[in-house]
Amino acid sequence: MQSASTKPYLIRAIHEWCSDHGYTPYLVVAVRGKLQVPMEYVKNGEIVLNISYNATRNLTLGNDYVSFSARFNGVSRDITIPVGAVVSIFSRENGEGMGFEYEGLPDEATETPTDAPRSEDNPGDDEPPRPSGGGGRPQLRVVK
Repeated sequence: MQSASTKPYLIRAIHEWCSDHGYTPYLVVAVRGKLQVPMEYVKNGEIVLNISYNATRNLTLGNDYVSFSARFNGVSRDITIPVGAVVSIFSRENGEGMGFEYEGLPDEATETPTDAPRSEDNPGDDEPPRPSGGGGRPQLRVVK
């Protein structure tokens, strides 16, 4: 018998910890195929999304998918992310969170788009901030 992944449970736990302490939970997602995310905000093959209750509507942190509606430049978008594409969840305020291995996408979403729009421009205030401290990629620490 194959054991169930702990990843969705850990994502829910870090999200709850952030919410309970007034922190803003951010999700880093690897974009490697047909994902239902705003491609104009994808940088270096990743997108960083604010998944706080204040920034989302109908947030569902399921065992297979993370889904919600959010506004990007004033336009409401439905977002659906396979849990396997989540590479980390962290608090914007202190950078604490957890990183994960990229597990790939479900079989029906394995095609890689060849002409997906990429934006190098600054999308303005809607771009989620990276945690401070050393620049570059966020530094993840184990939450105790």
